Amino acid sequence: MEKYLVTGAAGHLGLATCYQLLKEGKAVRVFLLPNEPFPLKDRVEVVYGDVTDPASLLPFFDNPNHDDFFLIHAAGVVSIASRYDAKVHAVNVEGTANVMAEAFRTHVKKIVYVSSVHAIKEKPKGHRISETSDFDPKWVKGLYAKTKAEAVAHVLSLAKEGLPVVVVHPSGILGPYDLGRNHLVALLKDFSEGKLTAAVKGGYDFVDVRDVVDGILKALRLGKNGECYILSGEYHSIKELLDLAAKDLNKAPIKTYLAGGFVRFFAPLEELWYRIRKAPPLFTSYSLYTLRSNSLFSHAKASQELDYTVRPFEATIKDTLSYLLSEGKSPESYLSL
Repeated sequence: MEKYLVTGAAGHLGLATCYQLLKEGKAVRVFLLPNEPFPLKDRVEVVYGDVTDPASLLPFFDNPNHDDFFLIHAAGVVSIASRYDAKVHAVNVEGTANVMAEAFRTHVKKIVYVSSVHAIKEKPKGHRISETSDFDPKWVKGLYAKTKAEAVAHVLSLAKEGLPVVVVHPSGILGPYDLGRNHLVALLKDFSEGKLTAAVKGGYDFVDVRDVVDGILKALRLGKNGECYILSGEYHSIKELLDLAAKDLNKAPIKTYLAGGFVRFFAPLEELWYRIRKAPPLFTSYSLYTLRSNSLFSHAKASQELDYTVRPFEATIKDTLSYLLSEGKSPESYLSL
């Protein structure tokens, strides 16, 4: 019997992955933090623990029936905060090492490790960024990027020892199913609720979470062990994103777009304000840097080897807003998205 193991299942990508696996009739086991909200607990097998605690991973990998285990390691702390947070390193680096060690020990059939395009060394503006097998925290900016670079370097070293693992690098994820952690979804939510009256200039490569899920599941079947695949979409400005949202919501578009240098002056206050609200910050010094960085990513390798495709950006915005406006309905109401 096939069984799909998902870490980080309550995150945006993890939850979207679980929805798709259930649509396909797969048996799913998820790894959740104690008391972590998860809307599909009655439809999957749940194991509680923490990736930073190796002992808590033992029941997650328990396989008395010798099933074929397929692991999607999506657990991680996505941070655009400027200050150092030891938890980011503990989860993204040490936690990943713990998960991979247990997967190796228990002979998991195939693994997809979810990294990020931020782990890849940036090229000068105008130069397209493609896959690499060389990763070093010194080559990237920001705590999150450094931890993902360190983790993927370790994962690829295990692949050389025989671990059946494929690495995927999503770009900026948008789409339905987020439970309140995704900074981009938070931006759309604030705009839909009339809380956003100005935004910043710049943009990034945005990709639909459902397209990333499709790429992950195809990587489980078609991905070559030890290979990396960029799962990106296309570049879009923040203005384009919010203008599409305004059109879908029949709202007046935002008129004021501030230069990143001006907003960066107030970024520390923005971070403090969102920490008080216990909500993901929208703009930090790091996120402002990211919106001005080179995000010309190529997903040609994934398209060629995994048959990876991306949907129109307009559909992503529309479906994200539909999900936000339908919050509170049963999980089944989202399965058609």
